[in-house]
Amino acid sequence: MIKLAIVGYGQMGQLIEKLAPEYNFEVISIIDPLLNNEINEQTLGAADVCLEFTAPFAAFDNISKIISLKKNLVTGTTGWFNKLSNIEKLVEKNGTGFIFGSNFSPGMNLFYKIIEETTKLINQAEDYDVYGLEAHHNKKKDSPSGTAKILSEIVLKNIDRKEKAQYKKLDRKIDADEFHFASLRAGNIPGTHTIGFDSTADSIELTHTTRNRTGLAIGALKAASWICDRKGFYNFADVFQEII
Repeated sequence: MIKLAIVGYGQMGQLIEKLAPEYNFEVISIIDPLLNNEINEQTLGAADVCLEFTAPFAAFDNISKIISLKKNLVTGTTGWFNKLSNIEKLVEKNGTGFIFGSNFSPGMNLFYKIIEETTKLINQAEDYDVYGLEAHHNKKKDSPSGTAKILSEIVLKNIDRKEKAQYKKLDRKIDADEFHFASLRAGNIPGTHTIGFDSTADSIELTHTTRNRTGLAIGALKAASWICDRKGFYNFADVFQEII
């Protein structure tokens, strides 16, 4: 079995621990401040690979420490991607394997592909405006979601008349070249993302709805199995078809 260290023991960490044996993993270490331990050579021990699901403010330091200890790693934490270039250099320096992603759900990564093709078509249909909506539970620590940002990148890449994304409340008329992506936080919503296309004649909406976190955990475990004996810096969205 693959020896796994789990960094972060929130809802995702606990679910990964539960599912790990089904995917040929033995959990040998769980690291979390609430467990009064930290990332070091002793706590990572003989782990073949690590899975990190923590918080945006902690992720960069966690990832840096794990890579510096020459452990392969998958992280599902978002909200820190402005420092990805630093991590890429660290991965190369230490000769490790690393996968990051805004969403490890196989269904969401298929949704990315659907939006990719749809926005190319909508680019030719100038009557349609485009918008985004996302909703998550009230404990989520970032807004907009990392997934919303990825979807925005796809829209801006493929629809020429949209040049920038707006995630904030607007106290003015939206500009024609702006793509508005709104966020909602309430209750226990696992995650819903919608990309809509609206014209005077009709409206089209494409929606991905997460029913629970199981798909995310399974995708992350499969990513950990894939990266276990590899080196390099990978975005899950680029390699998910090979992994899944």
